[in-house]
Amino acid sequence: MVLVAGNALMMVERWENEKTAIGWSISRWQVVNRCEPPIVGNGGMMECKIGPRPVAARNPPAAYGRPGAGPECKIGPRPVAAQNPPAAHGRPGAGPADYQALQAFKDELVDTKGFLKSWNDTGYGACSGGWAGIKCAQGQVIVIQLPWKVLGGRITEKIGELQALRKLSLHDNAIGGSIPSSLGFLQNLRGIQLFNNRLSGSIPASIGSCPLLQTLDFSNNLLSGSIPESLANSTKLYRLNLSFNSLSGSIPISLTHSPSLIFIALQYNNLSGSIPDSVGKASELQELSLSHNQITGSIPSEIGRLDKLTTLDLSDNAINGSLPISLSNLSSLLVLNLENNHIDNQIPESVNQLQKLKVFNLRKNGLSGHIPATIGNISGLTQLDLAYNNLTGEIPNSIGDLTSLNFFNVSYNNLSGPVPIKLSQKFNSSSFVGNLQLCGYSPSNPCPPLSPPASTPPPPSPKTRAHHRLNTKDIILIAAGALLLLLLLLCCILLCCLIRKKAAAKEKDGEAGGGARAEKGGAPPAGGEAEAGGGEAGGKLVHFDGPLSFAADDLLCATAEIMGKSTYGTVYKATLEDGSQVAVKRLREKITKGQREFETEVNVLGKVRHPNLLALRAYYLGPKGEKLLVFDYMPKGSLASFLHARGPDTPIDWPTRMKIAQGTARGLLYLHTHVNIIHGNLTSSNVLLDEHTKAKISDYGLSRLMTAAANSNVIATAGALGYRAPELSKLKKANTKTDVYSLGVIILELLTGKSPGEAMNGTDLPQWVASVVKEEWTNEVFDLELMSDANAIGDELLNTLKLALHCVDPSPSARPEVQQIVQQLEEIRPLETGPGSSGDDGGAVPSTS
Repeated sequence: MVLVAGNALMMVERWENEKTAIGWSISRWQVVNRCEPPIVGNGGMMECKIGPRPVAARNPPAAYGRPGAGPECKIGPRPVAAQNPPAAHGRPGAGPADYQALQAFKDELVDTKGFLKSWNDTGYGACSGGWAGIKCAQGQVIVIQLPWKVLGGRITEKIGELQALRKLSLHDNAIGGSIPSSLGFLQNLRGIQLFNNRLSGSIPASIGSCPLLQTLDFSNNLLSGSIPESLANSTKLYRLNLSFNSLSGSIPISLTHSPSLIFIALQYNNLSGSIPDSVGKASELQELSLSHNQITGSIPSEIGRLDKLTTLDLSDNAINGSLPISLSNLSSLLVLNLENNHIDNQIPESVNQLQKLKVFNLRKNGLSGHIPATIGNISGLTQLDLAYNNLTGEIPNSIGDLTSLNFFNVSYNNLSGPVPIKLSQKFNSSSFVGNLQLCGYSPSNPCPPLSPPASTPPPPSPKTRAHHRLNTKDIILIAAGALLLLLLLLCCILLCCLIRKKAAAKEKDGEAGGGARAEKGGAPPAGGEAEAGGGEAGGKLVHFDGPLSFAADDLLCATAEIMGKSTYGTVYKATLEDGSQVAVKRLREKITKGQREFETEVNVLGKVRHPNLLALRAYYLGPKGEKLLVFDYMPKGSLASFLHARGPDTPIDWPTRMKIAQGTARGLLYLHTHVNIIHGNLTSSNVLLDEHTKAKISDYGLSRLMTAAANSNVIATAGALGYRAPELSKLKKANTKTDVYSLGVIILELLTGKSPGEAMNGTDLPQWVASVVKEEWTNEVFDLELMSDANAIGDELLNTLKLALHCVDPSPSARPEVQQIVQQLEEIRPLETGPGSSGDDGGAVPSTS
């Protein structure tokens, strides 16, 4: 394979087979990136072919300077004869116009890393396959794809001379200047991806003259001016992203007439005016984000006609008026975010018709009236935020029955009455503060005892008052009653002493035989080598939620077997008396924080809920300082054992591996963005799999329960296992970028089937992959199980490999954010529906590391 020299990322490219004069294949690669939506109707674009070459290809004649029995798929630089084939076998280079336009394009760019040095006059020319980022069909340039190349400079107007160009992808560079208006001359253009650059000026109206344009992404630039009305002339446009710029003016009415638009992202601009009433005509629209602008007016009732809409984000604007009843017609809606506007009046009772709704955010508005009890009928709701409004009345009990609810906030309203018990147990006081007449959400704010209303008695007569004076008999009776109460109190004290004495004797017996029983059966050790005894009387068990409910005695008397040990402690599989199983992690006592600080942190972790995070169900604090964490048990175990401890007859296909990668990335994204937790010890042993092979990250937040010395030891262990980012040897403290590095290693693990702990010529897994790719042996990177289906999944493997190599870049600043990783993984292989694609917070067995 002839690969572009330099960084290993540039090695991940697409094959095209060219037959030489003697009939064996020489494979040539071209850069491809599936981070943007693919071009529809790409005509002559070749499919990715990865896999073992035909027999003839494995044993080419010796005349080509290569031994016949060399390693498979290793193809060296093409000989001179192959570079200048006869016309009958050759492929024409680009035409003069394309060649000149590309040279002008190169001259206007600043290529500090030398990625464009292959753009020269040697070989076939632009369409030879040797020009980085160029794809041709029938001798004409159809794709320019140069993302993440640190390119500067500007885009030349001569790009409009590439008449066959279908796709222009220059995202994630440092290109400045304006967007060339000559792009409007390209009648075959289908995709423009220029996001994450430094482009300025206005959006040329001429771009609307591209009749086949499907995707347009100028997000995260410095663009100003208004959005051209002419963009709607591209009747095939389905994805428009102009977010994170400085665009002004109103939303073009013509955009709302488009029958093809599926995705509109205009957030973080300076747009003003109101939402056009004609928005209901965009019948295919699925996502509409207009947040962080200066939009005024009310929400048009016609928006209720968008029955395919899944995301509506109008937050941080100046929208007023009431919530239209028609919102309840949005039957596909998953996210409704109207935070920080001026919406008033009441929340419609019909909101319960939004049966698919997951996120409902009306924070910081002027809403009044009661909270509709019908909200409790939206069974899948996970987030409900009604804080900073003028809502009155009581919190409906029905909301407490929402089992999927993991975020709830009604603070700073005018609510009154008791908080439903299920809500007060699940959420802390910050969800309810600022409601002066609300009670029962914390020990410091109990509700007053209920008592019947007292009627005002008539004033006593002088004769009655005389009878109320205590006589000797009354005094004797009162004294006798007090003496009786004192005796009862003494009896209670004696009974407590007897119970404690019995518990101590029981614990002594456990110390005599507990050590032998811990290996074969019995409870997880709760103190040194002995078992804990004494149950609830001797310790504290705190439940969060989950399918199982048990007492401390049930847990401590359960039969148990050791599953593994780690720096943090030992993991047991415990079988309760009723046959149900849980996983228990017994933390090492000398490395955990003090009890008060420990309880504060563990109570926070116990409320973290996400489908791709292992939920903490309960914890136990023993009388001698023992600390146990209780999780759901799932026999499929960790990703490490799933990948590396299986038999040869149990292959793992690519869709399963990609689903695991996507789930792990989504779980990590939730930790970083929703609960501000850095994992710090992300390994394949800490990724658990449920019965549907859905990934669940475990051990997150445990660093908050440990001393600084223990956390340093964990970081060192992660380095020994091959997951530690190189900068941690100096930083000594994990951050989001070090978590991204660990995630990249896990993705490489899924692609290669190799454990990062394996010895690979003295290098770790990322270094080994990079070296193999750089030596033009990219095919050898992938697990052989995946190669049997390489014709169908080749592009996905290559693009996932490229993303993983970005994640493990030695420079932290070059690594993507987790949000980008999630987006790109889902663009490489869109999400599938079915078992395991969604679910509750569920659990799996905790990891052993």
